[in-house]
Amino acid sequence: MSLLVVGLSHRSAPVSVLERAALNADAQTKLLHDTVAAEPATEAAVLATCNRIELYADVDKFHAGVAELSTLLAQHSGVGLEELTPYLYVHYEDRAVHHLFSVACGLDSMVVGEGQILGQIKDSLARAQDLHTAGKLLNDLFQQALRVGKRAHSETGIDRAGQSLVTFGLEQLAGGGDVQRWAAGRRALVIGAGSMSSLAAATLARAGVAEIVVANRTFDRAERLAEILQEADDNAVTARAVRMNAVPDELTRADVVVSCTGATGLVLTAESVAGAVEGRTGQPPATEPRFTAVRPEAPQPAADENCPLDLAAAQPGFSVLGEAAVAGMDAATLEQHATWAAGGNTRAAGGRTTESAEVDAELITALAATAATVGRIPERRRPEPVAERPAPVVFLLDLAMPRDIDAAVHRLAGARLVDIESLAEASADAPMAADVDQVRRIVSDEVAAFGAAMRAAHITPTVVALRTMAADVVAAEIARLHGRLPDLDDRQRGEIRQAVHRVVDKLLHAPTVRIKQLAAEPGGTGYADALRTLFDLDPETVASVSRAEDSTETKDRPA
Repeated sequence: MSLLVVGLSHRSAPVSVLERAALNADAQTKLLHDTVAAEPATEAAVLATCNRIELYADVDKFHAGVAELSTLLAQHSGVGLEELTPYLYVHYEDRAVHHLFSVACGLDSMVVGEGQILGQIKDSLARAQDLHTAGKLLNDLFQQALRVGKRAHSETGIDRAGQSLVTFGLEQLAGGGDVQRWAAGRRALVIGAGSMSSLAAATLARAGVAEIVVANRTFDRAERLAEILQEADDNAVTARAVRMNAVPDELTRADVVVSCTGATGLVLTAESVAGAVEGRTGQPPATEPRFTAVRPEAPQPAADENCPLDLAAAQPGFSVLGEAAVAGMDAATLEQHATWAAGGNTRAAGGRTTESAEVDAELITALAATAATVGRIPERRRPEPVAERPAPVVFLLDLAMPRDIDAAVHRLAGARLVDIESLAEASADAPMAADVDQVRRIVSDEVAAFGAAMRAAHITPTVVALRTMAADVVAAEIARLHGRLPDLDDRQRGEIRQAVHRVVDKLLHAPTVRIKQLAAEPGGTGYADALRTLFDLDPETVASVSRAEDSTETKDRPA
């Protein structure tokens, strides 16, 4: 059997795809059950965080395993296989081990070096163990990944390079300034009471906010988190819990909002945030345009019933023929728009020349081809900077996947939103610590050691079976000797028995030690097969030793 991982992360897929492919707890459970029920896999574990979804499995066939795991990911995520496939990555054997160890050390995180991933790996293993989908391979692998991650953080300064996603997000909200100075005296609303929300609440409390309000669908969990914050010795924050229906009122009072729930829909809409801004400023916030402006004197197209765009809703002074107007359209609508722009739009375009209309039609046709490939032209939610944009009065951090807060909040004057997508953009330019190279060396060494241990463990059942066979031969020959020499006393029988055992042990010692050494080297897995062939070992005996070892390993739990 061999280790295989199929997944996608912030490095391989846009946030919009990760958001749609996110797996809740029930979906992860079903995915694990379906994976071990599939023919190529015997073990499975899912590592699902806000910026990655990975399925680990022990498979007996590589190509069949890749096809099956990819199909299962698509089925349970709800994203079509054809759309999902371009964003998937595949790692096999040592490369899969290297990938997980790198993830455990924070080298593959959105914020390099962050340590929160260790808790997520631990939870992933615990879930697989509880569902009985993790066997010897995945137990050993994930246990070792946890040890490697802890070693990287204890032996290097990777912590100086890595922050939690929460800390990084708060730094972005503070505009890159000092978080404690920015947070001091503010009122915070934390929506959700899971691990990420709890970390956010604790970080805000240490940063010096004056009040934290915790809202959660399960009120008891919100109360518990509020009590922990209130009783902590390292802060002087006032904390209280509210029910989810109190969020609109609390939103009006809050300076900082952090949301990380498991909801599948939006928790905060743009309208609710706009209402909070209006409640703070006394006037409705302006909304920045999402389309690229054209010259004010440029004529606008008249309404046309054949145009798929809602021309009546187009803001004055903005083009509805160019690229910005079609942002967010699917391929079919784009094609309709291209047809409309190419035929007869000189009449509808209010005096536009035939040449400019043809340029628009070509552009829209090209965009339609792009949409047919990637699924949809992304919305341009980051407009050109608006002069004299007012300072934000509400700061929002969305750490959920899929998102909790409407992305349209980015366009609201008076509000600053940082979400997973903007965090990914900001972290792409973040400097990496010098300790990263040292962590990479640790990962390489640990991968080599893990591979050697796995290869050595692969031959152990065969060696045990060989010694068992030798012991059986010795016992049979001693019994035969006793039958032929019945006059021997007990002392003589004991001496003979010990002499024969010593001869067999000395004959087997050097070959078994050497074969374990050879088997631990890359490409050494064939020595087990050679040993079974040379000594004609019963495959069922070898398999029974393996099953006995597996039954003891499954009792282990992550440290």
